[in-house]
Amino acid sequence: MTTLAPASTRTPGAPSTQRSASALTGSLRRIRSLVRAETTLLLRNRTALFNGVLLAPAMVAFLHFSGAFEAFVGDDAGASIIGAFALTSLICFALMFVVYYNLASAYVARREELVLKRLRTGQCSDAEILAGAATPAVATMLGQLVLGGAAIALWIGLDAPANVLLLLVAVLGGAFVFAALAAASTAFTRTVETAQLSTLPIMALALLLSGTTLPLTMLPERVQTLAELTPLHPVAELLTIGLTGLGPDGVAVGFGETFALAAQPLAVLAAWCVLGAWLATRYMRWEPRR
Repeated sequence: MTTLAPASTRTPGAPSTQRSASALTGSLRRIRSLVRAETTLLLRNRTALFNGVLLAPAMVAFLHFSGAFEAFVGDDAGASIIGAFALTSLICFALMFVVYYNLASAYVARREELVLKRLRTGQCSDAEILAGAATPAVATMLGQLVLGGAAIALWIGLDAPANVLLLLVAVLGGAFVFAALAAASTAFTRTVETAQLSTLPIMALALLLSGTTLPLTMLPERVQTLAELTPLHPVAELLTIGLTGLGPDGVAVGFGETFALAAQPLAVLAAWCVLGAWLATRYMRWEPRR
């Protein structure tokens, strides 16, 4: 008599799903270990800690008390508009000093100490190594955003954001772009000491053409068009739209219309994310020059 075997209760594809979940868990565990080590090193490095925690807020405070923000946006601007501009400036400075400069220095320091070379011979992938080093810097920048926003709301005045989603895209997208550019900058940065010079051109151009340190209307039209394609300008523009909801004519628009205003800077920021990832993959230098 022939008996039928019981139907298998195993779900098709379950082993591959379990392997994927196990791989993700292992990757997160390795990144967490790298983040813990990088955080410890950051806390021990007083110079990097100062640059990461105090430099950007100090510059914004100086610009505020010197009256630069009022002169930039106009004396007739409301307190909330000035506050939004101050918060935008804080985030842009933090992206430059906390994320880009500090990360470029950190990558070069780990490279010269052969830490990156040893990590690559282990289980960590290149993306995990870069993410582990970048996470403390990004977390510091997010902390500055929260504390700086609260301080600006108390000192100057700040309304509720018009579009929180655009703020998140601007901050996280900008952090990704400048973390990737920091990795690519190791190609022309030989030592930690020379990082101050090698990163200066990118920092200066990005800040000057972002619209937060120099009114772009003072520049020729061709330069203004070029400025819109630089990596920090779309971040500043998205932050301004997300915080104020104001169109080019200075009239507030609805929540849905803010996405239409943000279409161009979103496209530019997305292009920089792709370009930054390619530059980091192509030019990141993992071993010291001999």
